[in-house]
Amino acid sequence: MITGKAKLTGLLGWPVGHSKSPRLHNHWLAQFGIDGAFLPLPVSPNDLTTVVPALSRMGFIGLNVTVPHKQAVMPFATRLDPFAKRIGAVNCLTLQPDGSWLGSNTDAAGFMLNLKGFDPASGPIVLLGAGGAAHAAAAALIENGAIEIRLVNRSRDKAEELAASLGGPLKVVGWEQRHAALAGAALLVNSTSLGMDGQPPLDLKLDELPATALVNDLVYAPLETPLLAAARRRGNPVADGLGMLMHQARPAFANWWGVTPEITPEIRALMLAP
Repeated sequence: MITGKAKLTGLLGWPVGHSKSPRLHNHWLAQFGIDGAFLPLPVSPNDLTTVVPALSRMGFIGLNVTVPHKQAVMPFATRLDPFAKRIGAVNCLTLQPDGSWLGSNTDAAGFMLNLKGFDPASGPIVLLGAGGAAHAAAAALIENGAIEIRLVNRSRDKAEELAASLGGPLKVVGWEQRHAALAGAALLVNSTSLGMDGQPPLDLKLDELPATALVNDLVYAPLETPLLAAARRRGNPVADGLGMLMHQARPAFANWWGVTPEITPEIRALMLAP
């Protein structure tokens, strides 16, 4: 039961109407009998500087952050955990006793857990995108032994910035070369919003992609994106974006409420329900 003393958490993004995070977090809150709520917070980039400082005064103790704000919220965090600092993106803000925000990144751990035991050292990786999710994915892959990451983004400048910030095995490939970049890849990851409901489609021909390559789309609305559907048709193993959403949510929930929920088949069924 929610009372007048309820603490609030929420998802900060633009848009957020597609998100399943409120369903997940509010289920866990009910499961643990916590007097709190998790709310969708659609905030345009133009309003970010006004909204974030106000939320701590409105009873919010934690925020998940999604596109396009994962880098823009960093100045609001008084402290960053080491991984968020390295990645250059924040997807979790936790209110501290002094009223400041701690910025952290749980995307990287969620990303790796969703890849079903994939070994980043097993072969070349193609990563589409250069935003906050791409930062987390690239850092996680490097930390887990990736030997070659082909970074492909519509804006080459942003890709070059990401490669310069993380270093290691990142190699920038022009967007016009995205089809050929799939040759010999062991993993393909789409971290862009292309293919998401309401967004333009992802124009990518899979002809050069080996049939053994794992294909992961971080988009989960729709759950079966055109990219995953095309990969399944040609026999590639796939990993949808829902797993990453659930796995990154666990440490965020623990940061805010002091208890760590589990990911179970029942939780996934709940998330897949209409």
